[in-house]
Amino acid sequence: MAKALTNVRHLLGDEKFRYQLLSRMQSDCKFYLGYGNRHAKYLWALDEKEHIEAMKELYNSFDDDKKPEWISMEEIEEYEKQMVAA
Repeated sequence: MAKALTNVRHLLGDEKFRYQLLSRMQSDCKFYLGYGNRHAKYLWALDEKEHIEAMKELYNSFDDDKKPEWISMEEIEEYEKQMVAA
């Protein structure tokens, strides 16, 4: 589990919370890549690699039939390419 998620590990059983957190993290990525000027201070995890790792962990925490339709692992991996490999 990503270091950034250790603070909320006890909440990972709450499906609604996980959807909301993943959505917030996606919004953080969009802002970071746009008006945020690539400043990690605008990311939930405060670090690009940790942020993406946490997003992957959250995404994979859902059963296949409950995975969010508004984001895919491919999209998360694209954020990773843009944010971590840049």
